[in-house]
Amino acid sequence: MSKFSEVLKNRNFFLLWLGQIISQFGERLAQMALIGLVSLLYPGSTIQLAKLIFLTIFPVFLIGPVAGVYVDRWDRRRTMFVCDFLRCLLVLLLPLLLILKSSLSLIYILIFIIFSVGRFFIPAKLSIVPDLVRKEDLLIANSLVHTTGMVASILGFGIGGLIIEWLGVRGGLCLNAVGFFISGMLIFCIGQRKAVNLKIKQLSREIVEVIRKSVIQEIKEGIVYFIKQRNVRFTGAIVFFLGGVVGAMNVVMIVFVQDALQSTTKDLGLLIAFLGLGLLLGSLVYGRFGQRVSHFKAISFSFIVSGMILAVFVLSLIYYPYFLLAAGLAVILGLGIAPIIISCITLIHRSSQNQMMGRVFSSLDILMYFAFVLFMFLSSLLAEYVGVAPNAILLFVSCSLILLGLLNFVFHRKMSWLHV
Repeated sequence: MSKFSEVLKNRNFFLLWLGQIISQFGERLAQMALIGLVSLLYPGSTIQLAKLIFLTIFPVFLIGPVAGVYVDRWDRRRTMFVCDFLRCLLVLLLPLLLILKSSLSLIYILIFIIFSVGRFFIPAKLSIVPDLVRKEDLLIANSLVHTTGMVASILGFGIGGLIIEWLGVRGGLCLNAVGFFISGMLIFCIGQRKAVNLKIKQLSREIVEVIRKSVIQEIKEGIVYFIKQRNVRFTGAIVFFLGGVVGAMNVVMIVFVQDALQSTTKDLGLLIAFLGLGLLLGSLVYGRFGQRVSHFKAISFSFIVSGMILAVFVLSLIYYPYFLLAAGLAVILGLGIAPIIISCITLIHRSSQNQMMGRVFSSLDILMYFAFVLFMFLSSLLAEYVGVAPNAILLFVSCSLILLGLLNFVFHRKMSWLHV
């Protein structure tokens, strides 16, 4: 684990990593609060859950393309801490609206605005990593950045279910705001690499570029770049499929677990926490030893293993609905999934020009969330209106994962452009 400690000795990277653990803890806590709120108002409704989740995703399509352009124009560090401070203030308004018993429509509008601000933060965070670490440390750094979300899942989702029952929805949202504020302060403390006298030149170039190019032109450039780069195309296909898988599982998995274990948020949150633990361990192992395996093979193997474990998880909850068994399988599932995400991010860092990364990551977000929303609503409609059982949908997803992994292994030699 010495390589991890070496990367974490990098002060600027450590501040980014620590800040994300704190802010994402708050995000996961808020998500549990919103799930609990909707579940109490509309118990067992997959459509209502899907509506709430769609509201948090819609900014990806509306704001994402423009955000990618401006992230490439702006200072990424400044973009991140400004976004965190804005989200802190906006999240603090949510408990106030709940106290005033405002309509759900007003609360949903504020949630939409909060996640719109986040669309600028995410590509900036993903794009800034190569500015903070050496090229040879990218895989390890991305593994550590990925563990940020995993640690947040363990703490935010696992403890979140208990905190929401103790503090309620308003208390959870207040903790979310505190997390954003601390994250913003840590990112604010990240040192600047460029000298002050270069900032004026950089600012002048940015002004000229803004005048010369329109946002639409830069969006088009990003699309062309995305299509031409083969490693980016491959990553886009993987991200689209992964988004579809997560979308198809998301709502029906919540209802399936709540039904099987007879719990609204507590067991659900703890299961997600165990999944996060598996993702954390998988990220650390792959970050340490992943240099020995091609990213393509790692992704294919992960799809196969994840599909098998998902099938076992679903069948176990059907016939043996014991929490400890489900928790153990959730850890193994996380171990299997982790290399997919890290490989995709590292491929982009190694294949893309720095000045294009904001647009590339925004494009990947759009692809992933388009697939997520499409398959989320499809699975929700199948479950609620057609009557397809959630477990049947989840088993179909597991078979799809296995099939894709096998197809990639069989055909990767013929499709030489997929060697990554």
